[in-house]
Formats: sequence, structure tokens, C-alpha cells
Amino acid sequence: MSELDSNLAKAGKYLQAFQEKTTGHFINGELVTPAGAETYTNTTPTDQSSLGEVVKGTETDVNRACEAAESAFADWRDMSGTDRKKLLHHFADKIVDRAEEIAIVESMDCGQPIRFMKQAAVRGAANFRYFADKAPEAQNGLALHQDEHTNYTMRTPIGPVGIITPWNTPFMLSTWKIAPALASGCTIVHKPAELTPLSAMLLAEIASDAGLPDGVWNTVNGFGEVAGKALTEHPAIKAVALVGETATGSHIMRQGADTLKRMHFELGGKNPVIVFDDADFDKALDAVVFMIYSLNGQRCTSSSRLLIQSGIKDKFIAALEQRVKNLRVGHPLDPSTEVGPLVHTGHFEKVMSYMDIAKQDGATTLVGGDRRSDLGAGNYLQPTLFTEANNQMRIAREEIFGPVLTAIEFDTEAEAVQMANDTEYGLSAYVWTENSGRTMRLARELETGMLWINSENNRNLPSPFGGIKMSGIGRDGGDYSFDFYMETKNVCVAHGTHNVPVLGR
Repeated sequence: MSELDSNLAKAGKYLQAFQEKTTGHFINGELVTPAGAETYTNTTPTDQSSLGEVVKGTETDVNRACEAAESAFADWRDMSGTDRKKLLHHFADKIVDRAEEIAIVESMDCGQPIRFMKQAAVRGAANFRYFADKAPEAQNGLALHQDEHTNYTMRTPIGPVGIITPWNTPFMLSTWKIAPALASGCTIVHKPAELTPLSAMLLAEIASDAGLPDGVWNTVNGFGEVAGKALTEHPAIKAVALVGETATGSHIMRQGADTLKRMHFELGGKNPVIVFDDADFDKALDAVVFMIYSLNGQRCTSSSRLLIQSGIKDKFIAALEQRVKNLRVGHPLDPSTEVGPLVHTGHFEKVMSYMDIAKQDGATTLVGGDRRSDLGAGNYLQPTLFTEANNQMRIAREEIFGPVLTAIEFDTEAEAVQMANDTEYGLSAYVWTENSGRTMRLARELETGMLWINSENNRNLPSPFGGIKMSGIGRDGGDYSFDFYMETKNVCVAHGTHNVPVLGR
């Protein structure tokens, strides 16, 4: 039996429960399928077959979840950080125990190749362990001394929070948002993307198995227009953390305005990778290919604009062309697959529309641009490389969110900076050069929340993660996460030596 056949057999076992019964919600410690609930069919992008029915969450469902989170908040807030640490480490252990199941279910639900999803559980567990270790210190602040007063700060959890996660790497991104919320002492209501609900339900099961108190973790499935809207408007929810599209962030900001919710958005990007003539050619080539074609190009930090200096343009594009042609497209459970099917038919058609847009704009489709109909009914696309483009074309300005790279030539450093910054987005950027002075100049000049120099996207958990401009508000990572999920309180204590101002004596 091939490894693909073995994985398909395992997928049948792991997915059976989802296919045999309707997937509902997880509210106040219980799996809930409301009587008479309206459902929708969740399909796999591998061949459009059903992975089961999922409940469309209603405002009533969201209200129940928010009330459960509100009721559980005081006890969870008051639990010692040390005890939360133990529980969250136990949670991480449970993730590792189900690593294979998580990877296979995730691949079938969202189309990501198993070679990447094998790390999903490992990374998710690492997120929980990192923030678990920080839980005992989450409340800590600063000591600020004056001659006659001492000020000190302390942090307290903000309250129940709403977590809205996307469909591209749903398991890992859910843990990245939820782990710091729980470590800080917040309770959560999680609304996963309707296109990829399954790994969120695995997480809810793990929350129960790990012994989290009832109401601390709640999950409501459904669509943003109903369930998401109710969550972001609910008065019990004190903050909303979203990973998603920029348009969605704008909607949620409006919806949360009446209750003055704190908002944290990680949104879209049209991220540049700038390759200068003096770059390490082979490493830069590896990084350019990896950062747009891994994870099916469905990654917020994908470097989807290649800005290539004229001195090496022809050589680099020729090498890049061959690498893109060599990419292995196939079933996500095949270990040899490098690019799998796009998440959903609607998204696939959106990505395919840019093939015509590129022609209309006058760009060259050097590689790809076609549906892989030889792979069956799934959402398979031949990885695509556009060349002879300029920065004003739609393929250079709009987030395609697929395995599609647009290459643009530049001559000077100043021109590269101007092109890189000429976008409404500002999530991430990548620079390849051996000139140390240039790296320092670009670090100052590039308008981006994150910059990697001579590296692909390397994640450091204590470092801030987030964007500027239309790419988001706020930062994740380390203490930055606690700044979002917690309120800072200042306490001023007099030394007993100062004179209090007197009136009316």
C-alpha cells in the first residue's frame, strides 16, 4: 500500500464521525446540535465530495456561547497563572496525542499538503506551551519610582473575547490566537471559517478532554453574516481578534463600534520580496519559490510580488521558471505533493479570474495559468508565474491568495523601495542582499509590519507579528499578545512624605 493509500484509509476513519452526524457547536462544555438547525454541506477541495453537514450558527447560538463565556470568566480569571499553565501544557500534550488525526483532517478540509500539515499539531502545541509558560507572569507590569510616590502597573484579563479565524491554515492560526487569550485569563468564543470547520471541532474536543472548565472555551460554527455579526456585536464580548480579509476587518470594526470593543486584525497583504543583484542567488531562489508556492499560496505573508533587479533579472527568471514548472501538484495526502487544491470552488474561480486579468493588463504568463483537469474534480491549479509586469497592474496590486507570483523589474534601490511601498497593504516584506548598509536603510524605509532579510518567513514566538496600513491593527506574539487580551492598571502609592494641596480649610 502506498503512503497516499494509507493516508486515504486513515482519512476515512478520522472523517467518519463528521460524515455520519451533523457538526454542531461546543458551548459550555458540551457538543450542541440545536434541534431543527439549518445546515450546510462542507466539501473537500480534493474532489468536491461531502465531509458532512455543519450547523449554521444563529444569533441564539452565539448568545448562549457568549453567556457561557461570561459566566465562566470570573473563575478562570481568578485561577492562578501557575494552574492555568498546568492546564495549557496538558492541552498541548493532548494536541500531540492527536497529531496525525489533526494533520489528515486539516489536509482534507482545506487542501493543504500533508507535508506542511504534519507540522500543524507540533506548531499548535508549541503555541500553547509558549503561552502556558508565560501565564504566571501575564499580570506583571512595571515599577515606576518617584521621590514621593511609587507607581506600579498590573494587568488584568479584559474578559470574554471573540476569536474569528480563517480557512487557510485554520488549526495553527486558531491556536496562535486562543493560547494567549486563555493564558491571560480570558474566556473565548471561537468562530472558525465556515469553509474549514473540522479542526476547530477537534480543538473543542481537546479542550474538553484536557479538563478546561465549562464555558472557558466555546465554539460556534456558521457564517460571518449571522454568527460572526452576532459575536462581534455581543455586549459580553470585550475584544475581537480576527485573521481574515481586509474587507471583513472593516465590517467587524463597524459592528463592534457601539460596544467599543478592542480590535486586533491580521488582514490581507500584497507582500514584496526584493532581490538585488548581489543576493545569494540560490538561497534567494529557494526562498522566493517557498514563500509563494508553499501552503498553496494561501498564506497572508506570502511574497506574491517579486521585485527583481535588472542585473540578474534574466538569469533569475529563467531559474525561477524551471522551478515553478517542476512543482508537484496533487492530492494533499500524497507526501510528494507540494501544491494541493485551493480551498473552495468559489475561491478557485476567483484565483482563475486573474489569468484573464493578467492578459488584459499586458503581462506574460510564463508558467501555468491553467486548471489541472487531469487531477479530477478538485480545485487544482497549475502554479503560475507572471512576468513583464508593472506595479500598476491588478495582478501586482490585488491579493490573489493562490500559487501565483508576479515578477516586476527594477533598476535602483530607490525604485525598489518606491515599488514596495506603493500598495495599500503593509503586512510583510523580504529583502535579499549582501549589502549590510542597504539592509539598515531598507529596514527604516520599507512600510511594513514585518521584514525578513536574507530569510524566508521565520517565526519567533516572542516577536511581534502584524501589519500596518490596510493589513491590520495590533500585534501578536510574546508580551504583545497580553497587551491586547489584558487591561493595564496603574496603582500610585504615596510614601507619606508629600504635602496634599489644601482648599477651603
